[in-house]
Order: sequence, then structure tokens, then C-alpha cells
Amino acid sequence: MDASGLPPRFDALDPAVLEDPYPTYARLRAAGPLCRFGPGSWGVTRHADVVALQRDPRLGSEFPEAYHHLSVGAGPASHFFQRIMLYRDPPDHVRLRRLMSGAFTPAVVRRMRGYIEQTVDDLLAPALESGSCDVVRELAYPLPVLVVSTLMGIPPEAHDDVRLHAMRLGRAFSAIVPADARDAAHESVQWLRAYIGGLLDERRKAPGDDLLSTLLQAEDDGDRLSHDEIVDNTVFSFFAGFETTVHLITNGFAALLRAPDQFALLRSDPGLVPGAVEEFLRFEAPIQGTARLVREPVTIGSRTVRAGRVLVLMLGSANHDEAVFHDPGTLDVTRNPNPHVTFGGGGHLCLGAFLARTEAQVVFDWVLRRTSSVEQAGDLVRESDTPFRAFAHVPLAIKPA
Repeated sequence: MDASGLPPRFDALDPAVLEDPYPTYARLRAAGPLCRFGPGSWGVTRHADVVALQRDPRLGSEFPEAYHHLSVGAGPASHFFQRIMLYRDPPDHVRLRRLMSGAFTPAVVRRMRGYIEQTVDDLLAPALESGSCDVVRELAYPLPVLVVSTLMGIPPEAHDDVRLHAMRLGRAFSAIVPADARDAAHESVQWLRAYIGGLLDERRKAPGDDLLSTLLQAEDDGDRLSHDEIVDNTVFSFFAGFETTVHLITNGFAALLRAPDQFALLRSDPGLVPGAVEEFLRFEAPIQGTARLVREPVTIGSRTVRAGRVLVLMLGSANHDEAVFHDPGTLDVTRNPNPHVTFGGGGHLCLGAFLARTEAQVVFDWVLRRTSSVEQAGDLVRESDTPFRAFAHVPLAIKPA
């Protein structure tokens, strides 16, 4: 507590926090289960509270229109956020999630595994010849875009444009979007809506074996999905299918480069890869926090948070809670159990979680099979212009097996 008797304040834009938030998280957890974010908003710091609140019906994800206008400004991006399943509560959230989840079921992803393996090999084969690569540019971004585009039926010639606009839209997932990013977000929403809307018109005339065709069938069956709901949630599903995976892969490489003993352990036992991916997710969660609107008063510790306030569930802090994880600041690819909260929980469990895990497992399996050594070949550069824990550059020196 500070001199006023209030919990300490958390500044997400503090340069020290942007570089390494975990010491600050530790101080906040030690001070109590809540911290102050800003006017009318509180952060939840501890694992047990985050887990419980992820499933608490007194919290909602559907924010009023004014909230989105404050966050990103009035315009297409604000309207987009009001329609996507991420910011909808039951029954609309349940309806949208049921219809959109068809592209990401474990069965669908398992059928894609051969394609994912071939794509990883195609993307990294040049690195084996040249002896170097930048993981971010040459693997982490193109791989999930190719995979999710295939799932959705987006043709190859549009992949680069769709990725560019999805990345610009990604910046708009910040609580307060910087002024210089707002126009780009609005423009990208308009472009993506027009492009996906055009693909839907094509699928109405000639259905295929892809997500867009499946959604149109649901619409035709009277499931009350409007054209705009299909378009906006397809755009969101594309984003959900690649953004977390990008940062999971790059954060995983960065973590291993900084913990060579763990990289050596993986090489000695490739069967540890699935557990290692879970540890990458815990150690450096791509999404560090998620906001919920308090619909009924909620007591956390000794403080009651009133209705109308915002609670930020601090996933990154929960994943480093000493009460749950032994030595949380150390990467441990053998960690078991590993109850991290990176993919959320309850009804808002990340739609693309199984796909992200599968792609990451394929990538690190490839590295262990096809290389004899992977070393850092330059500075690891953080991506500062994003709401995610991300890298702009992860340069590698690679030797083939």
C-alpha cells in the first residue's frame, strides 16, 4: 500500500516494465492481490484470483460503445470490436464461438499437421543452406499466416496483404491505442471487411471446404449470423489464429538462447518438446493481460470492486506467481505441472490454442531433428510498437545436422 492506503499503481508503459515486467509483477504480488491501472480500473496480480475470475459470471467481456471509442476512437475499428466474440457475453458469445470454432478443432488441426511440417521445412530450408535466419521475419510471421489462410480458404496471392492489415489491426488491441495507430486500424478494418466480404460472395456462388463456406452454411441454416458478424469474426479468427503463434515461436527461441542448458536438455530428449512449449507460454506470455467489465460487485482480498469498473487479469504476473510456480523466473522445460493461464480460461479460452501449440511443437521438433547447433547471431530486439510481448528481430546462426 502507498501512503494513501491504496494498492500500488502499475504503469504498463514504464520503460523498465516494457523491457522486463516480472520484477515489477513480483513487487505488486507481494503488496497484495490488486494494483491500480488507471481511473476506474484495477489489475489482478495473483494466480489463484486470476483463475477464479476467468470463470466468474459477475465479470463480462462486453464493454459499452463509449469504452471502445475511448480506446481506439470512433470508426470502423470501434464497431469491429463491438461485434467480435472476444468482446461479447452470452448468449451471443456462445453462439459466435460455436460457429467460429469449427476451423480450430483438434481434429482439423491434426489433419493439418503434415501441411504444417512441410511448410516449416520449406521456410527453414534456406536457413540450412545460408547458415543464418531471422526467426521473426523468415519463420514466425509467415508460418501461422500460411496455415490459418489455408484453413480459411484465403488464396496465396492475398496472404501478404491480409497479414499486413491484420498486423495493423493488432495494434488496436491495446487498452488505449496510440493516436498514430488509430487511422491505420480503421483503414485496415475497412480493407479486411471488404476483402473477406468479397470472398464470402464468391463462396455463396461456389462453396468450398473451408471456414467461410462453413459459416455461410450456418447462416443459411437460420443460426442468425449476419453478414457483418461473419465478416468481423472471420477477421478476428484470422488474427487469433496467427498473432499468438508468432510470439510463442519467437519468445520460445529467445528463451532458449538465454538458457543454453535448457536448449541442451531438449536436444538430449526431444520428447520434452510439448512440455517445453507450455513453459514458453508460461515464461513469456504473448498476451500479458486481459480486461473484464465488473457487472456485479466483486471482493478481492480486502477490497470490493464496484460494478462498472474494469479488472485487468494480469496473465503474465499470474504465470510468475511464486505461490504456484517454483523459481518462476527460471526457464524449466521439464516443469510439471504447469498450470499457466496464457490462453485464458472459461468461456473465453483462446480459440487458436491447439493450433498455436501444434505449430510451435512442429517448429521445435524440426530444429532438434534438422540442426546440430542454433546460436544467437546478433542482438535480440524487442518489438515496442505492439500490445504483445514480442520481438522484432531474433537472429540465428544455424548448422545443419
